[in-house]
Amino acid sequence: MGQLIYGSSDVYEFDDRVLAHVQVVVGRKLRRHETFYLSWVKPVESGSGRVTVWISPHIPLQFHFVGGRPPRLNDAWLREMLTTSHGDRGLVVTREPDSLPLTEQPRPPALG
Repeated sequence: MGQLIYGSSDVYEFDDRVLAHVQVVVGRKLRRHETFYLSWVKPVESGSGRVTVWISPHIPLQFHFVGGRPPRLNDAWLREMLTTSHGDRGLVVTREPDSLPLTEQPRPPALG
């Protein structure tokens, strides 16, 4: 499990794959100096419930990954999370869509 470290001491655990997607979306928004909510549902083994934090370029944020290799990113999932992040609820971490990542989809046969 990777970790999102928010501020100076708040630590939240995420699966590395989920965390990698959150990192990309958060990075895109912070590059534009946007502030927003980041929300997710805690799994039962972590006590259940929901968590929401305020993300701002002025609050330190770290992403720590357990795995040695970055996971492949699912373009559809990134688009979905980025699109919904502009609403009143901010960026809500959702389950990965069933579609394969664009980089893993089979290529059509070459013409000719």
